[in-house]
Amino acid sequence: MSSKSKNRPWRLLVQILFFALVALIVVNHYLAESGRGIAFLSSASLHAVCPFGGAASIYQYFVVGTFAKKIHESSFILMYLVLFLTILFGPIFCGWVCPLGSFQEWIGKIGKKLFEKKYNRMIPKTLDKYLRYGRYLVLAWVIYATAMTGKLAFEEVDPYFALFQFWTGEVAVTAFIILALTIAASLFAERPWCKYTCPYGAVLSITSLIRLFRIERNSSSCIDCKACDTACPMNIELSGMNAVRNSQCITCMQCTSEENCPVNETVSLSLPGRTNKPVNLSIQRGEIS
Repeated sequence: MSSKSKNRPWRLLVQILFFALVALIVVNHYLAESGRGIAFLSSASLHAVCPFGGAASIYQYFVVGTFAKKIHESSFILMYLVLFLTILFGPIFCGWVCPLGSFQEWIGKIGKKLFEKKYNRMIPKTLDKYLRYGRYLVLAWVIYATAMTGKLAFEEVDPYFALFQFWTGEVAVTAFIILALTIAASLFAERPWCKYTCPYGAVLSITSLIRLFRIERNSSSCIDCKACDTACPMNIELSGMNAVRNSQCITCMQCTSEENCPVNETVSLSLPGRTNKPVNLSIQRGEIS
């Protein structure tokens, strides 16, 4: 069997595109305040293009009828759009769009070179299991604090805000500390912020439980190589299930036959019920001997 990589660049290109777009919007908004910048983007800001702003201030909006400070109507529109996509495909926003998620993933490539097979396997499973409830606690705190103050309380600790605003002088020290810890943790574990702390990931994980398309494994053609387990950045053991119903799945597609599974049509994003469908057992990197 050949070891030639099958990885395709589409997801990376999408990640780079959205990272660059958000960076452009932030820089342009800063320049527009002094009369420079691109005119039609001048009113857009980091808060305006963040769907979590809508989720954070949803209590205030429905009870009082106003947005939390710095939150725009566009945040609500994006929130509904992302929720719709999540119901269809799961948290594809997390795996393909979120700039902070992409940034952690890129930092993680350094960790993979440093620790090789030990990377993303250092935290004991028992501890990891409980740490993953952390993002739901953060979500509860964010909604409560925003509702009580009418301000975007999360901004004070938000590594996403710190990552794109570090040069403006508007970032709280606590946000810088959280960003630094996230970068350091990314050298040991894949997407640590996403797994353990991200409140928006918590929102989407709940919605993803009713997703229409799921990652499914065809057990009749699976050769039990566990390549899908190794490829999963969220440490989901897909080899032991027919369909992923794990709220941690970010639909990154790294486990699929198009990316890392060596057998055609064995792991894919599809409608429920395709598992155990007979397929051609030819391997995309060679043939089964």
